[in-house]
Amino acid sequence: MATTGSGGGSHAEAAKKRRLREGALAYGFLAPQLIGLLVFMIGPLIFAVVLAFLNWDGFGNKSFAGLSNFAWVFTDPQMQTSMKNTLWFTILQVPGLLVSGFFAAVLLQTTMRMKNVYRTFFFAPQVTSTVAVSAIWLLLLNPELSPINSFLANFGITPPDWLQDPRTMIPTIAFVSIWQALGYQLVMFMAGLENVPRALYEAADIDGASPWQKLRKITIPLLSPTILFLSITSIIGSFQVFDYIYFFYDTTAPAAARTIVYEIVQIAFRELNFGRSAALAMVLFLILLAVTGLQMIAQKRWVYYTE
Repeated sequence: MATTGSGGGSHAEAAKKRRLREGALAYGFLAPQLIGLLVFMIGPLIFAVVLAFLNWDGFGNKSFAGLSNFAWVFTDPQMQTSMKNTLWFTILQVPGLLVSGFFAAVLLQTTMRMKNVYRTFFFAPQVTSTVAVSAIWLLLLNPELSPINSFLANFGITPPDWLQDPRTMIPTIAFVSIWQALGYQLVMFMAGLENVPRALYEAADIDGASPWQKLRKITIPLLSPTILFLSITSIIGSFQVFDYIYFFYDTTAPAAARTIVYEIVQIAFRELNFGRSAALAMVLFLILLAVTGLQMIAQKRWVYYTE
């Protein structure tokens, strides 16, 4: 009996050492990612939270600012304008992307010929750098050289100065961003359409359903997980728009074209007020957190997951 007990104990000890060794090996492989997460994500996030409560120009001494930086975010007229601009851009861009991407995917799905060619054509702007896209549209929207303006002038329409008229600045930027991002939405919707069972459409045909009924009762419900994913990522991306504004206007964007992220960069690196910049970034983070949370709560009512 004593020999058997000693053997069981040695086996348990060996198994424990093996588990420890495997655990250490796993953490060793994970270490680069964990270190990167800590250094480049969690660390800066904690630092930004601390900065939001300080007055600091990036070089001198820091002083405690309390909630004054957050009060400034909600009372400064330019910040309020920038928030409205960001919201207006989101209202234009997100539905524009979803609707145009969805209908383009449905049309391509029903067009069997040259489908890959069209898909490549739509996706090409997505892999083009924003600098190149901005340069192209700066030329296309130039009031003296614009072929768009010349085309409209043929019909007696006097076009606005698209990037200088306060009424058209944000809609123009939203249109350019939709044009560039349409390919990604298109590919995602086409992938979702591939997973819709053909048998459902055949059964609907037998029942005499119209194309609109098939779209409303079959296609949209089965694409609802794709629509939810694209709406969340599109809203997050639209609230963070910066690159088009910077390339179109450099550091002198007019008030009617400035967005939250543009203000964050300007306040931090042009005005050297890192406290206010961090407070504005925290407000943006909380807005995105709240919007995403609401979307996740609301998805229980309209998103349909197949088994």
